[in-house]
Amino acid sequence: MEWWQGIYQALKDAEVRQVAYVPDAGHAKLIEACHADKEITAISLTTEEEGVGVLAGAWLGGDRGVLLMQSSGVGNCINMFSLAKTCQFPLAVFVTMRGQWKEFNPWQLPMGSTVDPAMTTAGFSVNTVDDPADVADYAQATLHHAFVGGEMAGLLLHQKLTPVKTFGK
Repeated sequence: MEWWQGIYQALKDAEVRQVAYVPDAGHAKLIEACHADKEITAISLTTEEEGVGVLAGAWLGGDRGVLLMQSSGVGNCINMFSLAKTCQFPLAVFVTMRGQWKEFNPWQLPMGSTVDPAMTTAGFSVNTVDDPADVADYAQATLHHAFVGGEMAGLLLHQKLTPVKTFGK
């Protein structure tokens, strides 16, 4: 089983009905699966912080939702995370990491090294997974923290899980 399938199954088991995302190669297969699923509404965003507002509306409307993004998007969301914290609605975020293992783009390094502390400071419970065999369990735990615990919960998907990226190849 590919690691993204563990997240997809966790979404199904947790009855997630909305998935907001900014297009990302690391999440591509998961996004495709969500689009193909008639029980999930997949919402393409222009910026990651829009996803926090979308998920606030989902929660108010009785749906569970998650936000998929790349690590650079966490920096875009810091101010919007206060909406979830102040209004006390659950927020589950799955982040494909950049700026880690075999990163080719130096612009990804600063945010990649500060995602975990930034999210922790914003009030998230944060876990990181780097073994494909552990992704499903961590995804289930992240959704449990969000929807049962009423928390902001984030799962950082280590760069080892995604293909090595290069300029022009």
